[in-house]
Amino acid sequence: MTWWPDCSIPQCAACKREVAVPPAGIPDEVFEGAERLARRTKRSRSRLISDALREYLARHTPDEVTEAMNKAFAEIGEENDPFARAAVRCVLERSEW
Repeated sequence: MTWWPDCSIPQCAACKREVAVPPAGIPDEVFEGAERLARRTKRSRSRLISDALREYLARHTPDEVTEAMNKAFAEIGEENDPFARAAVRCVLERSEW
């Protein structure tokens, strides 16, 4: 890879294409893995990173999930339905927490 003196974007010396540079702080192997996954899933790198951050936040901010569930329960009201209770229990037991 060659840095062209008149440009801040690195270019591949063999094909003269612009080459993506990982943002500071992201290890090369993580960035390269993201590049491969973005190409394989036909998503932009920006979309992939946005989706990954959204999923990470959802997993690591359980208070928001609890708040959303409480709001949904408040809107639909409490029913004492044994089938619904068993179904919810089954889904929750299989969910990753």
